Amino acid sequence: MANTKSALKRWRQSLKRRLRNRSRRTAARNAARAVRQAIAAGDLAAAEAALARAYSLWDRAAKVGAIHTGKADRMKHRLAAALRKAKEQAAQAQPES
Repeated sequence: MANTKSALKRWRQSLKRRLRNRSRRTAARNAARAVRQAIAAGDLAAAEAALARAYSLWDRAAKVGAIHTGKADRMKHRLAAALRKAKEQAAQAQPES
């Protein structure tokens, strides 16, 4: 526990920030999970919509410092690659006319 007034204030601030950052990280992870679930279900339109939301949440979390920008970029790239792969597989599964 902090001893000085300023240390107590910093402790209170850090608790608030920790909870706010945890919420942002959780929201970003849940959005990524929604993209992966839509891809697994084969609903590529829903996956694209979920990907746009996930991009926004990862970028926002990185912007405020809840996560590193490199992690946000990496997660966005992996989600986009998974969607791209699913689209390619769906295109190959379509019978050619």
